[in-house]
Amino acid sequence: MTTETSFFTKLSGPPRRYFKKELLPLLADLRLAIVLLLAIAVFSIAGTVIEQGQSLEFYQSNYPEHPALFGFLTWKVLLTAGFDHVYRTWWYLALLILFGSSLTACTFVRQLPALRWFTRNTSKFYTQPRQFTKFALSAEFEGTVSDYALQLLQKNRYRIWQDGDKFYARKGIIGRIGPIFVHISMMLILIGGIVGAMTGFIAQEVVPSGGTFMIKNIVDAGPWAEPQFPKDWAVKVNRFWIDYLPTGEIDQFYSDLSVLDNDGKEVDRKTIHVNQPLKHNGVTLYQADWAISAVQVKINKSPILQFPMAKLDAIGSRIWGTWIPIKPDLSDGISLVARDLQGLLLVYDTDGKLLSTVRKGMSVEVKGVTLAIADIIGSTGLQIKADPGVPIVYLGFGLLMISTMMSYVSHSQIWGLQKDGKFYIGGSTNRAQVIFEQEFLAILDQLEPQEDLPETQLANV
Repeated sequence: MTTETSFFTKLSGPPRRYFKKELLPLLADLRLAIVLLLAIAVFSIAGTVIEQGQSLEFYQSNYPEHPALFGFLTWKVLLTAGFDHVYRTWWYLALLILFGSSLTACTFVRQLPALRWFTRNTSKFYTQPRQFTKFALSAEFEGTVSDYALQLLQKNRYRIWQDGDKFYARKGIIGRIGPIFVHISMMLILIGGIVGAMTGFIAQEVVPSGGTFMIKNIVDAGPWAEPQFPKDWAVKVNRFWIDYLPTGEIDQFYSDLSVLDNDGKEVDRKTIHVNQPLKHNGVTLYQADWAISAVQVKINKSPILQFPMAKLDAIGSRIWGTWIPIKPDLSDGISLVARDLQGLLLVYDTDGKLLSTVRKGMSVEVKGVTLAIADIIGSTGLQIKADPGVPIVYLGFGLLMISTMMSYVSHSQIWGLQKDGKFYIGGSTNRAQVIFEQEFLAILDQLEPQEDLPETQLANV
């Protein structure tokens, strides 16, 4: 078509012929686009089901070699294929690029030439009565009624082109433009996904209440993500706390965060919780997890001492513990165990025997010493993401919704010819056939009584 010729005028010789006659039609093939879209969907689902960006130990624990999941999926297979970071693998990005190329080829090979025909070939009038027999809806009148037909079409909001005794009318051209913008919107979504994969990063931080941190624990990042890493600001956890239900279950956990510049000045602040993140300079901080960081105690009349608490291996439970010496030579001590931040701690001896329980703000006598619990310090678990492709993806989805609605607009066309004392009229539409038939028949009903004409002859209605 002329559109293809003009688009590839700079190509010459065998490469040009191969590109136009072999490669371009292959890329524009709907079957290829469907296969690529299904492949992208399958691998996207895999990237959602399989945890992304976790440690080697995590995958070794959850995807062991014996027994292998589904008989073949082990941690070695998963890491070798890149399923631990699906959206940044070369083969996933290659699928996106290939699918985008298919959309682009289809746009230039099919959509734009079709649009050009509908927008520029409006001078293609029908000059022979036999041409009207191809329409599913057509009619023939005795007499001269073309002028009245034009008035009726204008009344029905048709745009009309006339050349002597011939005319062409259409409405709903936006329905033909819609599919092109659907392709453009999908290409924007793909571009946004590629930009995010190449320049975005994911980090995780576990910070105790009152702590300040720079975002450094990057667990997954694109090859061009380094400029996105925050270098001129830090985050302070002013306070972390958990609200509990009367049953003792967690209701919600909160982190009061402040963003500090290099001089320590607060430039942003927000209390975040699940589904309510803090966004700053393109970086989003989500409330994702929690832990117990430390316990503050007094032993007899000592000053407040702080001991870190570590997570203990326990099936189906989240338990933290620490060991506290009660003799200067460290020959004896007690263990404190906690399961939440509600303030209750269990006290064990070195043999694992439960000695007592104690709450925050209270004291207990154990092994001849007075143990007082001053505070239990919690840590907030933050998931941190930066994805510069998100605005492009949002733009693509917004345009996709608009263009999809545009595509549902019917494109209706009507041709007319006045010749040898007879008037011929025919029309077609690309969708909403019943509505178009009703509109077309209503126009014919109004044409008949204009000059007391004989009964209208409908062909193929």
